[in-house]
Amino acid sequence: MKAKKLQPVTLCVAALLTVAAILPAQTASTEPKTKSKSSEVDALKKQLAEQQKQIDQLKLALEDQKKLIEQNIKATAAEPKNDFALPRKALGEVASTTPIIPATAAPISSTASVLPLAAAINAAQPPAAAPKNPCEANPEGPTPAFIRLGSTCLVPVGFMDLTAVWRDKNAGSSIGTNFGSVPYNNVVNGKLSEFRFSPQNSRIGFRFDGDWKGTHFIGYNEFDFLGTGAGTNYTVTNGAFVPRLRLFWVDARKGQWEFLAGQSWSMLVPNRKGISALPGDLFYSQVIDVNYMAGLTWTRQPGMRVLYHPNKTVTVGFSAENPDQYIGGSAGGSGITLPGAFSGLAATQLDNAPNISVANTVLAVPTVHPDFIAKIAFDPSPRFHFDVAGIERTFKIVNPNTLALGQYNTKAGGGFQFGLNGEIIKNLRLISTNYWSDGGGRYLFGQAPDVIVRADGSLSLVHSGGTVDGFEARVKNWLLYAYYGDIYIGRNTAIDTNGSKIGYGYSGSPNSQNRALNEITFGFNQTIWSSPRYGAINAMGQYEWMSRNPWFVALGAPKGTHDNTIYFNLRYTLPGSMPSF
Repeated sequence: MKAKKLQPVTLCVAALLTVAAILPAQTASTEPKTKSKSSEVDALKKQLAEQQKQIDQLKLALEDQKKLIEQNIKATAAEPKNDFALPRKALGEVASTTPIIPATAAPISSTASVLPLAAAINAAQPPAAAPKNPCEANPEGPTPAFIRLGSTCLVPVGFMDLTAVWRDKNAGSSIGTNFGSVPYNNVVNGKLSEFRFSPQNSRIGFRFDGDWKGTHFIGYNEFDFLGTGAGTNYTVTNGAFVPRLRLFWVDARKGQWEFLAGQSWSMLVPNRKGISALPGDLFYSQVIDVNYMAGLTWTRQPGMRVLYHPNKTVTVGFSAENPDQYIGGSAGGSGITLPGAFSGLAATQLDNAPNISVANTVLAVPTVHPDFIAKIAFDPSPRFHFDVAGIERTFKIVNPNTLALGQYNTKAGGGFQFGLNGEIIKNLRLISTNYWSDGGGRYLFGQAPDVIVRADGSLSLVHSGGTVDGFEARVKNWLLYAYYGDIYIGRNTAIDTNGSKIGYGYSGSPNSQNRALNEITFGFNQTIWSSPRYGAINAMGQYEWMSRNPWFVALGAPKGTHDNTIYFNLRYTLPGSMPSF
């Protein structure tokens, strides 16, 4: 009987001992087996309360983590205060609209096991989401500076410009200055000003780089929108500005030898570094004016060149470039007065304004051989550059009045150019480039004729020269510059068979035959914002004072004229740069 009465008590004690055994070791009761039932229940309640407290702490930690994630999502989705911090979407842009960070955090399973606090916080953090915008580079990775195409690297080249120009005289030359045709004050255009906007100086192109069996090659292409075309209603309804090929060449170098072919800047253009044809290695000023500077020697024309690099500081070059028998009339430059018996030469054998501007006669003028240019450049350090160049040209005509006799006249001309570019103190460079020629006027932006024709049909060379001198300074994100430019055109006259004067600069010549052109200009280029990922935005300004003086001044006529020009330009430049080879 007693055994039966003790059986329920025994079962109760066994159950309590079983519950105590499965509880965590650190909270297990150490009381002896004789402890009363009420004490064991109190201990169990205490343990359950501690576990509930831990669960509540975990819930609070997870709630804080959720709030933090939501705040990050809102900050990412919000419009950035800095307009340039992120790329803006444009119409037609193909890109994902999915946010990089999910809009809400992943839900937490209610059946999750109870974990320690630190482990729970780590587990609550979502994995890093991969970028969904295919145009967005990995913020933690390297900036993609070029496009790999086959075994070559391709970089887009270009910028988008909006140019505003104001002149106190209506020169009618678009955004570029035609130095030799500034209106006089006694004509209508000399009494009127002009203002216009233009996107024409925008640039687009590409550059290829690669190596093949030890030969490094570069392919370079560049267009602007300063071409001309008929019937496009530029200012009436549609600013359909025509693209114009500026540069298109390929260059290959192996060891000490280098070869270039295509349309490039002439080798007569002053360099900043070596005899490179890359625009950044040339000096054609920092101005906004798309015709650059009065006094600068430059052309962009087809040709080929060979360079030799005996060492790192010296480069020697020889080029053959497109020739032209030029007698004036381009870009505001005045033409010569021909003899009466040879007035037809301008339409057949010599290049004047109609030959330049009429499409069906472009490259129609006969020539003997290419213009030959030799050049040597010295770069003793990255801070100093010096170059000297010489040019040889040949002109040839035939007497159209005596074709059966085959009366030819040939004349060889030439000139030389030298330039210095030196950083005399940190961030301050002085520049000087100078040119003098007999028969090389077309390289001065066509402001001087190459030759005149005498009454007997013989050719005579016209002396001309130019200079550009100034400085360039960098102050933080500002580039400041100032230059002086000058062109001198020599007088060359003759007497026609009827006793009248002919040639260039004679007494009684038109006031378009200039003796001197002078320019003073200064300006700035401010980098507002730049990023290797997104490109750069620049604000640019330029003031230009231009004067011209003719050889002959008629009684009561102005002795000269000048104008004032102000430019302002906004530019977005594409990102990208070439790797080191």
